[in-house]
Order: sequence, then structure tokens, then C-alpha cells
Amino acid sequence: MNNETKLRKEAMHMLKLTSRTFYIPISLLEPTLKKTVASAYLCMRAIDEIEDHEMIDSAAKQHLLRSVSQLLRNDFDNDAYDELVHPYKNLLPEVTLRLGDWISLCPSGIIEKVKDSTSVMAAGMAEWVSKDWHIKSKEDLDDYTYYVAGLVGVMLSDIWQWSDDIVTDRELAIAYGRGLQAVNILRNQHEDQERGVKFLPDGWSRADMFTYATNNLSLADEYIKDINNRNILLFCKIPLALAKKTLKTLKSGREKISRNEVETIVEGIKKE
Repeated sequence: MNNETKLRKEAMHMLKLTSRTFYIPISLLEPTLKKTVASAYLCMRAIDEIEDHEMIDSAAKQHLLRSVSQLLRNDFDNDAYDELVHPYKNLLPEVTLRLGDWISLCPSGIIEKVKDSTSVMAAGMAEWVSKDWHIKSKEDLDDYTYYVAGLVGVMLSDIWQWSDDIVTDRELAIAYGRGLQAVNILRNQHEDQERGVKFLPDGWSRADMFTYATNNLSLADEYIKDINNRNILLFCKIPLALAKKTLKTLKSGREKISRNEVETIVEGIKKE
């Protein structure tokens, strides 16, 4: 087994460990896109783990995220990255420690776009860490969800254009990411409250957040109308359908959808 084949297998294994939502649709992509989207997702997941870490203090998180953002703006210096994360190597998960591997897996024709989106995300996350995630208004919520999820939509749109010359609406791509994130916020609301973080704007009720999620998921429906490649459309439809089902489930008072429900949704979409 050559190094790249080994790394591809490790990337898919890491994906399975870190993302219930994205592992299934990524695994259904054709080989080049599978490798590309997996590496791009893992790059973003790597920095997300820094932002979310409960045992690293705010100042250290800001330093790490801003430093990573800077490293991603140039040819990625893996030695400098290893040196940066070394003091936290016993705290940070493998997906974060191996950022250099995920970058190396990404094809040369799209890697700069992936690095750029991840760099912007890291810098934006650092700003929100500095604000202690105090979201005061809808504008703040839009800003936060742009950095942590809207940029995933932007990055995916860049990949679709590079791989299949599919041009999608940037604002709708951002809404696609925002909608998925809004569902996550609703799902994790009680857990977040326990650790002292509140992602609902001041004065908002849970019902307001449901409306925000629904509106963005409606825009996500518009986003996928521009995609005429069945393989890519399948990829985009699965997380969207799972998010809609989760939203419905949360409204009914349940915490999450079951594994059987996930399988039923995925099989239904594959047959369309």
C-alpha cells in the first residue's frame, strides 16, 4: 500500500470517528471528489476541535487559531505547525494534530481554495472565542454561523466548480452551512448552557431559533437546484435531509434521530 492510499484510508477512518453527518455522503462520492471533500472537511474539523476544546483557555485558543490562520495563508509549514501544537499535544485530538496530513491529501488544483476558507474560518473562530461567544443579535448569529459553517458551503461550492464546472450561488451556499449549524445549536442547546455558552441572540426564544434554522434550510433547498451532477447532488441532499428530520424530531421533543431513521433517509435519497 503506497503512502497516499494509506492516508486516504486513514482520512476516511478519521471522518467516520468525527462526523456522523458527513461520513455517509462523502463515502458515496466518486474517488477524486471523495478524497478532496474528506481532506477539506478534516482541515476544518481540525480547527473546530480547537475552538470547542473545554480544557484549553481562551487566550491559548485565540493564539492557536490565529497562528493556524496565518500558516494556512502560505505554503503550509508542517514543522512550524507541529511546534505550535506541541504544548497541547496531550489535549488536542488526532484530527487536529494531523492537519498537515489532511492538507497534503488535497489535490493541488483546489488546495489553495481549501486553505483560504479554513484560514478565514480559523481567524473568525478566534474572534468569537475572544468575545466568549456572546451573540447579541441576529447579525451576530449570522456572523458566527458564517465562520463556523457558512464557510463549509463556500468551500464545497469551490470544489464543485473545480471538479465539475458547477457554479452555485455563494449566499445560498452559506445558508446551506448556516442551516445545518442552526440545527446543531438547537440540538446542543442544553449541553452548551451547562458549559456556560449561549448561541441564541439576546431576547430570542427557542422558537425563534427554529424559525432561523427553517429559513436557512429553505435557502439550502434553493442552493441545490443549481447542481446537475447526480453524485454531488446526492452528497448535498443527505446532510440537508438529516438536518430537516432532526429539526422535526427536536420540535416533537426528542433529542435526536435514530440510526434506523438515518439509514432510511439515506436509502430513500439514493433511490431518487
